[in-house]
Amino acid sequence: MPAEAMVATGTSTMEITVSRSELLRELTATQGVVERKTTIPILSNFLFEAAGDKLSITATDLDLSLRTSCSAKVKKEGACTIPARKLYDYVKLLPDVDISVKLLENHWVNIRAGRSNTKMVGMARSNFPSLPAFPGASIVKIPVAVLRTLISKTIFAISNEESRYTLNGALMVLKPESIVMVATDGHRLAHIEAQEKFGANDMRTLIPKKAMSELHSLLQNADVDEVEFAKDESTLFFRIGQRLLTSRQLTGQFPNYEAVLPKDNTKSVLVRCDDLNGAIQRVAQFADERSGAIRMRLEKNELKVSSSSTEAGESEDSLDTSYTGDALTIGYNSAYLLDFLKAADTEEVRLEFKDPQSAGQLRPEGAEDYKYRYIVMPMRI
Repeated sequence: MPAEAMVATGTSTMEITVSRSELLRELTATQGVVERKTTIPILSNFLFEAAGDKLSITATDLDLSLRTSCSAKVKKEGACTIPARKLYDYVKLLPDVDISVKLLENHWVNIRAGRSNTKMVGMARSNFPSLPAFPGASIVKIPVAVLRTLISKTIFAISNEESRYTLNGALMVLKPESIVMVATDGHRLAHIEAQEKFGANDMRTLIPKKAMSELHSLLQNADVDEVEFAKDESTLFFRIGQRLLTSRQLTGQFPNYEAVLPKDNTKSVLVRCDDLNGAIQRVAQFADERSGAIRMRLEKNELKVSSSSTEAGESEDSLDTSYTGDALTIGYNSAYLLDFLKAADTEEVRLEFKDPQSAGQLRPEGAEDYKYRYIVMPMRI
């Protein structure tokens, strides 16, 4: 009898045995999705569904959900819900032996492992929200390595201001010959494009920040080469092997980012990533705490980085360069520059300027497999 029928008749049962290491691996993968402080108690629970020779595990916070599975010896098919955090913490402490999970009366769940015997208070399976099914049509396959790179190079530029709703995620654009990801908070913008043949015709998707974050951690440990991506009117679907991440789509219009990409930043300087990172970190210690503003002065064969504040003092670092153009002084939020340098992942970066009032552009030098640019608005200093 299928699990749904059992629930409908009120005679729900479930009894399985599962490997502790396999169960723990999947519980760990779902931790970021489980709602910690929720006003809806069922969202603090995992949904366990046993059928055939596998256990399916689902976690959701209504905006984001993850369904995964592991192999199990299923003695009785059925379903139950178990407090997610409590189960995860408990399974972590068990020895590496097989675990048996059995549904008792009143939604209690019995968990046995070796000489450990525990009963947990679950909730009715019928309370758990139903999840949308993966659409069969219009699936796009995206290489895991490409998507992982795109997310890591843009996620830090997503806005945290809830009032700027359409900036609370990144825009992914699938084109016939490439994939683009863009994120901005209104002060800086990260833009990356990788050459991949998709045959898609400018398919634009806004992915919320929490979904980006969960997707990134799932991709770190993925044992497949491709992510299957699909969407319907309201939901995004990312299938990574046996794991399915679904997310509510962000609606609304993402800003016209192409209009802010600098066209004529003719003053350009090449610097070592580590040297610039170190200089900014040192100088930023003496910047105004609220704004984090630092000064960059471009002179012949030299880039000076400096800051000053009445509370902390002042600091200056200088780097040798091969710059020969006109002198220029421009102010930036130091944290924005450090975010980019951490993500750049190349030995050298190119800084491109126009004038003190215009956005600067930073690009990693020698990154052949993708085009990455980072635009930062200047600050008055």
